[in-house]
Amino acid sequence: MKKILIIGSGGAGKSTFARRLHAATNVELIHLDKLQWKPNWVETPKDEWQKTVENLVKKEAWIMDGNYSSTMEIRMAACDTVVFFDLPRTLCVWRAFKRFLFYRKGTRPDIGEGCNEKFDPKFLKWIWDFPARTKPRIEKLLKQFEREKMIIRFRSKQDVENFLTNYASA
Repeated sequence: MKKILIIGSGGAGKSTFARRLHAATNVELIHLDKLQWKPNWVETPKDEWQKTVENLVKKEAWIMDGNYSSTMEIRMAACDTVVFFDLPRTLCVWRAFKRFLFYRKGTRPDIGEGCNEKFDPKFLKWIWDFPARTKPRIEKLLKQFEREKMIIRFRSKQDVENFLTNYASA
């Protein structure tokens, strides 16, 4: 595993897992949210974002967390391993809300500077609609790449812990 793509709903635990995997491997960690969002939640222009991602995937090794449908196929084609957090939306909503409470007066470490944590109706709707709206596109890409990539699917916190325990002991 040299190029690891971590995807899933908001609040699923992607960034936390990415930090833990980085600590175990020392492979460069790339939080896409940190690069995509400028202060006050201003998005990077689409053409600039595309070029940024194209350059990132050329690196020799990386752990990359984030969804961003517009560049997911590029990232999936470039990685050797996909980790898909396929968790219940109620759990993701709860985790996102807890994260909001913890970081509500500042910026979390995996997001762009000047982007104070928020939990607004638009974000809540995105998490809630993830299984019907975003997951089918992810499943289609996973099917497309299933023969070329190692695909790891986490359906519970226990799956994550088992993976990290087994990885550390390997």
